[in-house]
Amino acid sequence: MATRHLLVLFLVLLVLGFEVRGASLMQADEPSSPALLSQVQDSIYQYWDSAKTAAQNLYSKTYLSSLDEKIRDIYSKSTAAMTTYAGIMTDQILALLKGEQ
Repeated sequence: MATRHLLVLFLVLLVLGFEVRGASLMQADEPSSPALLSQVQDSIYQYWDSAKTAAQNLYSKTYLSSLDEKIRDIYSKSTAAMTTYAGIMTDQILALLKGEQ
């Protein structure tokens, strides 16, 4: 039990030490913060643009292939239906032309 308390106390002191060190470093870096802010913004914009471009490329590749597959499927189904109906129509026309024998 004592080791747990000692470990918790050590972690709390470690976190507080990092907070104090970070606060002192931020105070020392304040004069150059606008340049740092612009660098961070530029890098974020670059990452955003590259992610957006990659997503658009992926979307266009996925969309076109799925669209082509759908078009092929519709074409094959409609061709099969038209072939069937053309056959029925041909039989009806021939039956009309021959008449009853």
